[in-house]
Amino acid sequence: MTKSIDFYFDFSSPYAYIAYKEIKRLEKKNSLKIKYMPVFLGGLHNSAGITPAAFISLKSKYMIEDTKLVSQKKNIKFIFNSYFPIKTVNFMRGFIIAEKDNFDKIYIEKIFKSIWEDGLNMNDDIVIEKVLKNMDLNPEIFLSKATNENIKNKLRKLTEDALKKGIFGAPTFVVNKKIFWGQDRLTYAMEEAKK
Repeated sequence: MTKSIDFYFDFSSPYAYIAYKEIKRLEKKNSLKIKYMPVFLGGLHNSAGITPAAFISLKSKYMIEDTKLVSQKKNIKFIFNSYFPIKTVNFMRGFIIAEKDNFDKIYIEKIFKSIWEDGLNMNDDIVIEKVLKNMDLNPEIFLSKATNENIKNKLRKLTEDALKKGIFGAPTFVVNKKIFWGQDRLTYAMEEAKK
């Protein structure tokens, strides 16, 4: 039987990127099914009353060094993006479109890579256009779809549903209705999936 893990993520989180890279490795080694669950982390934090680490200077400094350390230990290519924080709401909406149109695997890889491997300024419209064109997407059409009310509402609902389940951050893994928060909890989620 294929094991299943729900992976709640937002491209804005460097820890979600590290978790994504680990999941890709584990997916190959184990018969593992990952269900990608996009959320808007900013909205999730607001609803949960959480101030993100990026806006607390001591935590922000620590996070930069910690993500570099963790990615080195795990042999994951990583650059802490100098344009952080990245506004990702349209990218998260874009994932919903990509999933619907069956190019979600390419999309998630390219967006994560652009932010956390290439260190691109994904707050810049010109850079965003180039990244989308490299995926053979028409930026104008794609971004127009991302701002469609139905897509906006879908991401809002996914984020609200996550909060109702008790999810407050990304990355979060859910297995057998149990919540594991943080990229360092992936092994625990894997153990649960094997039960």
